[in-house]
Amino acid sequence: MNRNDTTARIAHVFRGTFVHSTSGAAVEILQNCVLGVDDQGKIAFIENDRDEESLSKLWGFGASDIKQLGQHEFLMPGMVDTHIHASQYSYTGTALDLPLLEWLNTYTFPVEAKYKDLEFANNVYTKVVRRTLKNGTTTACYFATIHTDASLLLGELADKFGQRALVGKVCMDCNSAVPQYKESSSEFKPVVTPRFAPSCSSSLLSELGEIANNNKLHIQSHISENKGEVELVKTLFPGCKSYTDVYLKHKLLTDRTVMAHGCHLTDEELEIFHETGSAISHCPNSNISICSGMLNVRNVLNHKVKLGLGTDVAAGYSPSMLDAMRRTLDTSKALTIQDPQHKTLSFEEVFRLATLGGSEALSLDDQIGNFVVGKDFDALRVNVCVPEGPIDLFPGEGPKRFLSYLIYVAGRQVVPFPDT
Repeated sequence: MNRNDTTARIAHVFRGTFVHSTSGAAVEILQNCVLGVDDQGKIAFIENDRDEESLSKLWGFGASDIKQLGQHEFLMPGMVDTHIHASQYSYTGTALDLPLLEWLNTYTFPVEAKYKDLEFANNVYTKVVRRTLKNGTTTACYFATIHTDASLLLGELADKFGQRALVGKVCMDCNSAVPQYKESSSEFKPVVTPRFAPSCSSSLLSELGEIANNNKLHIQSHISENKGEVELVKTLFPGCKSYTDVYLKHKLLTDRTVMAHGCHLTDEELEIFHETGSAISHCPNSNISICSGMLNVRNVLNHKVKLGLGTDVAAGYSPSMLDAMRRTLDTSKALTIQDPQHKTLSFEEVFRLATLGGSEALSLDDQIGNFVVGKDFDALRVNVCVPEGPIDLFPGEGPKRFLSYLIYVAGRQVVPFPDT
């Protein structure tokens, strides 16, 4: 694959093994290849290395410009976290003793109310962006809080450290448990993040739906996380046929929508997701940690619904997408234990969900997700055989497991950080 426009300057050339996903293959391994990145951070070419000489003449790079990957190194697309609460990072790994609705009232809302203090927000948000980048998350879809200034700060920090981010200022006008942590509709800015149906009035949902559609904005929220929440929605919105119908009637299900969880969606609701082009963020760590449920990913994929993975910090106790991949496999195997007819997900399929699947869920697959000419070069340079590393290799083994060290977003190296 080679771009026709050869006027751009080549900034990086890599030679070696590339691992990514395509629409036809959960994992595709490209060996003995060269990949060029232009000065705009876009992939200019990816070809077999036997064409290296002609490529160098065409694009104007020399042998000294080529970065050779080692025997146990490969490049893979950056991982995409489709659902993470940056504002909850300060209590990650704690407060996992309550079900969803009690958990929100007891732990989450009181902590999120602190983000009116920008010094506090800066401390936590700096740490979560740096940590997720170090963990290989090149793109994150963040929930912030109801505070506009702090939400803007999160976006500024993501930009500063080089992470691609969608940042949502949380919108909620119903909160009887912590009354001071809500807002009136007059304070809203056009950032479309209704927390979830139980915390939003119908008028607020309608307003957000109108803003999103008029401005072609992304939308993120939660749906059918646990059974108590589903029953509460039935009570709050008696005129709607289902939880999905609530969002549908308020025009919040579009091809730019990603809804977290979906553990208890019916087949009829999944059909609506497919018809509207809406996506689901699978958050297995969180789903298990606060006993919400287990999403049948196989069933979601069979309904041809877009799906990516999310860490869902802090109901999910790890900010690592590698952990999200592991927990996705664990949940799939648990479903197979319950039903031997269930087809367990493969690690190849989960790899795809963490990369290309995530880009599709966020409607960014025209920009990122795999190594296709014209897309931005968001990538992890992985070495599975480093001194004193956490992985032991044995004779005859290839790169089946990985540990990332160098991370690129749009062609710019962002990890290790410039100050480290």
